[in-house]
Amino acid sequence: MKLETGLPDNAAVEIKDQAASRADQPPAGWRLWWLAIRPKTLTISVAPVMAGTALAFHDTGAMDPRPVLASLVGALAIQAGTNLYNDVADALRGGDQPMRQGPPRVTALGWASPERVRHAALVCFALAALVGLYLAWLGGWPIIALGLASLAAGWGYSGGPRPIAYTPLGEFFVIAFFGLGAVGGTYYLQTQTMTSVVAISGIAIGAIAAAVLMANNYRDMEPDRLAGRRTLAILAGAETSKLIYGVLVLLPMGLLASPWGPSGGILTLGAVPLALFLFRRFVGEARGPGFNAILASTARLQLIVAALLAVGVVL
Repeated sequence: MKLETGLPDNAAVEIKDQAASRADQPPAGWRLWWLAIRPKTLTISVAPVMAGTALAFHDTGAMDPRPVLASLVGALAIQAGTNLYNDVADALRGGDQPMRQGPPRVTALGWASPERVRHAALVCFALAALVGLYLAWLGGWPIIALGLASLAAGWGYSGGPRPIAYTPLGEFFVIAFFGLGAVGGTYYLQTQTMTSVVAISGIAIGAIAAAVLMANNYRDMEPDRLAGRRTLAILAGAETSKLIYGVLVLLPMGLLASPWGPSGGILTLGAVPLALFLFRRFVGEARGPGFNAILASTARLQLIVAALLAVGVVL
């Protein structure tokens, strides 16, 4: 009996060939852990810190590099820990099915034991907590609350009885923590205040990060269903997911360039051609390994938008 996967035959063959190749040549040493933390999307942590710092510099005319560096290290550590914990939790829950079309996952492929990957995730979370102590000393209770919420959300994304990753709330989680929280927290550490312009900027930066997750979940709709997930892509369906992705990559530039956005935000309109290109590709590309490139390019789009915003508000 032939298993109906919902994928084109050539995509299914490509997935099988990639899996065989990966099993024959597992990475070792630092390359294994570099792969496990999913480096192509780590810019999701860099972009909001860049945006928040630029907004603070615009409003105060000064910048303390110490909280900027600490914020960057803390954000990267939380994201890396979340990715590692997601790697091991998905493998143990059966979420990383053979049909999965994304980059390799080290636990599911047997390249590292669940205990090693879980330990690596805890090391990342411990580093984030250590950095958070310094940031809490600088920013007080608002930063303590944000840091604790971020650590709890990093664990809860894949852990607990009802992981966020298995619900339609993943994209909202990303906007809240990798957008509003990260941009707002970085700004607050420099200014000890919060403004509506910063909130709008955080939502805009976070929306593009959420588009990265939408690309991931849209690509993996079939294996996610088998794993019992109910992601936003599954809940919305294929056609509505395309529309949601388009909104997530195009609306941010409109927000940033609007009268309610930051001064200089109009410069972010320079990223619209790339956003349109990615939207057209998202709509036209068949679900499969080709979506890995769309996912990585969406992460780059977020970094480009943050860089254009930084240049616009500073100049």
